[in-house]
Amino acid sequence: MAGLLSNLRNTLIVSFIIALIIVAGYYVHNQSGPEIFWQAVFRWLHVLFGIMWIGLLWYFNFVQTRKMPEIPAELKPAVTKYIAPEAMFWFRWSALFTVLMGLILAWNRHFLVQALTLGFTEKPVGLGHTFIGLGMWLGIIMMLNVWGAIWPAQKIALGLVEADADAKAAAGRKAMIFSRINTFLSVPMLVCMTMNQTIFG
Repeated sequence: MAGLLSNLRNTLIVSFIIALIIVAGYYVHNQSGPEIFWQAVFRWLHVLFGIMWIGLLWYFNFVQTRKMPEIPAELKPAVTKYIAPEAMFWFRWSALFTVLMGLILAWNRHFLVQALTLGFTEKPVGLGHTFIGLGMWLGIIMMLNVWGAIWPAQKIALGLVEADADAKAAAGRKAMIFSRINTFLSVPMLVCMTMNQTIFG
């Protein structure tokens, strides 16, 4: 057991095998047809990627960015050269796949257009689609911030792209501001994502 848990790759392989066995159990015992089953699969993947994305976003904002000024200069390269680039890899890809799985889920549930238009394509306006659409747009904006602002700036700030000290400092500031914008948006986004199913079904 220690051998399994001491290796992240092996831990995740076994975890996903167990998860897929459970998914297969849901498939075998699903009484509602294939469309409902795939909705459940896409919802699981949407939440799985979302936990990684928002967890890393909050790690950057609540831990790394706040504590970096307290780290002695000689120790900072441990974060900027090793931890941050790895975290950014998982951060940006989990952002993309969270949004992708959410869009697929909305399409599979036949409300993608209604949600993206905030319910205004319906008469009367579909308030459930307005609220979930608001959450979707907040998530899309956050994902675009990751790929369009945070990641390009972080590449400069972390020294993955050649730049002088002033450019690195400016890029670090830009990455922090856009990351803080995403933290700001994440709380209302999560309200829409978690409450909508309960209130509107």
